[in-house]
Amino acid sequence: MNKSILEKIQKGSVYAIIPARSGSKGVKNKNIRCLDGYPLIAFSIVAAKMCPSVERVIVSTDSEEYAEIARKYGAETPFLRPAEISGDKSTDIEFMEHAINWLADNEGKVPEFFMHVRPTYPLRTVEVMEKAAVLMKGDPKATSLRSAHLASNTPYKWFNLREDGYYKSIRDDITLDEANNPRQAFPDVYVPDGYVDMLSTKFIVENDLMHGDHMIGYVVPGGVDIDALKDVEYLEFYIKGHGNEILDELKKNYQPL
Repeated sequence: MNKSILEKIQKGSVYAIIPARSGSKGVKNKNIRCLDGYPLIAFSIVAAKMCPSVERVIVSTDSEEYAEIARKYGAETPFLRPAEISGDKSTDIEFMEHAINWLADNEGKVPEFFMHVRPTYPLRTVEVMEKAAVLMKGDPKATSLRSAHLASNTPYKWFNLREDGYYKSIRDDITLDEANNPRQAFPDVYVPDGYVDMLSTKFIVENDLMHGDHMIGYVVPGGVDIDALKDVEYLEFYIKGHGNEILDELKKNYQPL
């Protein structure tokens, strides 16, 4: 990336960015599929808008339909993401660098941090999201922050299958018999999820990478990251019995889709 962008970084500034490409194959139009009458993307937009540290909420999408829905729920859509970085194999670093370049070229400024909010993880709490921003802003050594939850099953007990048809432990320093030890005998393992991430614009511009080696480990409660229709059906059932502060905010201020 052009290193002159570093001169355009606004110290202390945080923008939320929500990636929402069209064309999902697992669940068609997943990012705008409705949950209790509201599109999934609306939950992420409103949650980000409720965070005190977030100055702007930007949706990066390749679809004008998605962009129109995003604006309806209070997000900005200053650009459409090019098709060549919006496919099944497109990476997160591509849409992030596109957003940074666009802001630098068209507005002459970029935030110091981005809060990366995935629309497929709709049920969050603002307190947990805001704490992520505070932690990132308060750690000068951090290259990023990623949320993760404690794995219920440890991969230390898993096997690979050798070419000769026999199992081998997933790690060379664990025998097959040791892999049968109780879960408590192994270190805790954390599964990255879609709750919230924090990214450093400076680090991305300087390294063409998103996360780096000084990633803050941010442990959050487990939740549901929608990847299949059954996940949507479960959340429909769950939300009716438990509610959610983001859904309450949506119902108070916005019309269903």
